Amino acid sequence: MRPLRVTAVAAVLVSATLLPGTAHAAHPSTGVLAKAHTAGRVKDGGGSVRYSWPGVYFEGRFRGTGVGVVLDDTAADYDVQIDGAATATLVTPGRTTYWVRGLRNGVHSVRLVKRSESPGATSTFGGFVPVPGGTILPAPPARHRQIEFIGDSYTAGYGNMSTTRDCTEDQVNRTTNADRSFAALAARRLGADYQINAFSGRGMVRNYNGIEPGTDYRTYYDRALLDVEGDVWRDPSWRPQLIVIGLGINDFSTAVNPGEPWTPETLAAAYRTAYHAFLDKLRARYGPGTTIVVSATAVSGTTAYADLTRQIVRERNARGDQRIRHWYYPETDLDYMGCHWHPSAHDHEIIAGRLGDYLATVPLRW
Repeated sequence: MRPLRVTAVAAVLVSATLLPGTAHAAHPSTGVLAKAHTAGRVKDGGGSVRYSWPGVYFEGRFRGTGVGVVLDDTAADYDVQIDGAATATLVTPGRTTYWVRGLRNGVHSVRLVKRSESPGATSTFGGFVPVPGGTILPAPPARHRQIEFIGDSYTAGYGNMSTTRDCTEDQVNRTTNADRSFAALAARRLGADYQINAFSGRGMVRNYNGIEPGTDYRTYYDRALLDVEGDVWRDPSWRPQLIVIGLGINDFSTAVNPGEPWTPETLAAAYRTAYHAFLDKLRARYGPGTTIVVSATAVSGTTAYADLTRQIVRERNARGDQRIRHWYYPETDLDYMGCHWHPSAHDHEIIAGRLGDYLATVPLRW
């Protein structure tokens, strides 16, 4: 069993206790989600929940001088926050209970958030547990506002904490922080619960540079567990008033390779057809009152992405759906210092601000 790697970021006494080889203790009388709020796509097993998407967060409250966080995850990284302040980063923690101790005796909040992407693995959260003499309080209430973000590496915060553009795969994993993505930043500023349903390298019909042909973002959208074929997530309490879609960079940022079933013209046509079908799906699922923002930004060497998304939105509006909007954000002032020329943390702050400014002009039905 690997040791737990922890990066401490605040002066709080912390320790990690590995669980024994048997399954960790569950709380069947209440269940994890009775004492931990999440808006993410999770599979509820009562004593634990499983999930895959980046940015999934769990929020709780406790009375006492500390709290334990029960995890089983060898693939993803997490941040632990106490009373709104970052306490530690857990790097691929494995099966563990991570303890925060030495707090002032009283009522505190705790938040656990999955920073990185791990589509080939399944993560498990076993709940918050008290220190001796403490108590885990009922889960905080869900927020009325709900936002669903759909996208690729830009939405996931790919390598946004990096100090260099040249990154190994491990460095990408360590420097990706979905909690510092424009999606998470914008949602928190709006006081909304949110999902970051983002998958790096995936496009609406064509993945980056033609990788993994026969699949695309839509292959995975319905799932909670990305590596489980046929998995379907449903939660009737999830009714977002706002959806922000950013899919198209991977479709068009690289030239069509020999052997791919596209020409530039047929790729554009397939993208347009698939986008309309995806919007139809979202409308059928969430109803006519949800505002859907189709977003786009500059893509190196082509204007097809932005032009096609504008065309798609115009077509939807012409059909009478005025709650589908187009938002284009420029590259101005972005340094793209994240891994592999992705937006940096600095850039995500700017993009979040621009999204907030744009949404202030939209008559949202909160």
